[in-house]
Amino acid sequence: MAKDKGDKSGYQLKVPKGTKDWDGKDMIIRNKIFDTIKEVFKTYGAVTIDTPVFELREILAGKYGEDSKLIYDLADQGGELCSLRYDLTVPFARWLAMNSNIKEIKRYQLDKVYRRDQPAMTKGRMREFYQCDFDIAGSYDPMLPDAECMSITCEIFERLGWQGRYMIKINHRKILDGIFQVCGVPEDKIRTISSAVDKLDKSPWEEVRREMVEEKGLAEDVADKIGEYVVLKGGVDLLERLQKDERLSANESAKAGLADMELLFRYLKIDDVLDKVSFDMSLARGLDYYTGVIYEVVTEGSAPQTSEGQDLQSTGKKESKPKKRATNMDGDEDRSNDPSVGVGSIAAGGRYDNLVSMFSGKQQIPCVGISFGVERIFSITKQRLAADTNAAQVRTNETDVYVMSVGGAGLIEQRKSVTRRLRRAGIKTETAMKEKPRFDKQFKDMERNGTPFALILGEDELKQGKCKIKKNGLPEGDPEKEGVLIEIEKLEEEVGGRVQKWYDESALAEKAGSMSLEEEARKAPKTS
Repeated sequence: MAKDKGDKSGYQLKVPKGTKDWDGKDMIIRNKIFDTIKEVFKTYGAVTIDTPVFELREILAGKYGEDSKLIYDLADQGGELCSLRYDLTVPFARWLAMNSNIKEIKRYQLDKVYRRDQPAMTKGRMREFYQCDFDIAGSYDPMLPDAECMSITCEIFERLGWQGRYMIKINHRKILDGIFQVCGVPEDKIRTISSAVDKLDKSPWEEVRREMVEEKGLAEDVADKIGEYVVLKGGVDLLERLQKDERLSANESAKAGLADMELLFRYLKIDDVLDKVSFDMSLARGLDYYTGVIYEVVTEGSAPQTSEGQDLQSTGKKESKPKKRATNMDGDEDRSNDPSVGVGSIAAGGRYDNLVSMFSGKQQIPCVGISFGVERIFSITKQRLAADTNAAQVRTNETDVYVMSVGGAGLIEQRKSVTRRLRRAGIKTETAMKEKPRFDKQFKDMERNGTPFALILGEDELKQGKCKIKKNGLPEGDPEKEGVLIEIEKLEEEVGGRVQKWYDESALAEKAGSMSLEEEARKAPKTS
């Protein structure tokens, strides 16, 4: 970014790498995602907490495996070494350890986290981003909290209008550990080999195998045995196949994990979300604190353009030729145009039963949770809105009525009086901040913001105690296309009734569109 010639400051006016400013329609879309997620969390009985944006460095150390190198460390402040939080899970576990009187809780938190990762901004891969976490802490019967996390996930994406265009990849750490054990992986290499397997959504097996053997010192025959398992995926059929595997049945870790999965699948079937789940043996989740069921949510935009994961794509549309990568001055690339980088998982989580006890040996509180990546969800949502020619206009504000005047008088006193009355009635209302605004300029302001109604004041109508209300977007030939006269005396009742009817009709149209998409999905041929 070039400096202005007149700039005497000596620095570039820019945001740090991996961050961005949010405004306009992007804020509207993102806030809709926030509101939807938060409403579902509340529906499931969760309460919220807040934790500091930075933690003592020792709190975060040793919890994230190989990803620990991505933690932002801060300068020493009065003898305390601190780091920006990497996620919301470890701070939650620290909070539980400090509040030993709390034995059970459903908690949610929507906050920013920080990672020194290589950014791909348009794909929602950033260094500062929001996570929306839901966690269940406490001793409950097996797999019931885990199944609830799956149900919450499906509920959120359905309410966001994704209509089944997502898949929950699921696996179990105990099954993976059992596989590594029966294949001959040394105990001290299990976590690092697990991290390598977790890269299978981005890299082919040959590349992951090379990392295991050449970089991590695993024997070639052991890597080949692992390869026989981690390429498997399916559903109940795969579970049954693994239960019949004599080597896994003889391993205590794998046996326990398979029993959990059998119970979980039973609950997911009752919750009617089993068809959204794929039992994927390549899923490992690199974070060290996971102990049981693990899961990631993916969609067609999650996979890179050039990988086997592209099979997730629902269409065979050709990608345009990648543009030259934009490189920052220090050589740190924004990989938005790199076809080998996808959006990645849009939500992820799992069970972490031992994390609280790492902070306090006095208590062990079992926990399970899921985290939604808002920027990644936003990235895919925005792409879909751009591709959908029938998508409704995104309103830049929530104004319901724009009060305007016709003629040269401006009618500033009357406009302000009417605007005040409507606002006091709870109707979101705006008017131009000019004494004598141009009529065409008023209309352009209203249309740009997608305001559904115009309230038009004219001198002749006002003398009769009336004004005109006009619903925008009506087709030619509609009897109310040019507006309807209403009584000023009944202003709040007349305007409020029309605004409420508009909201009701919009909700019905949205529901009808969703039902239509669901019907199309049911009729569409199934793909493997």
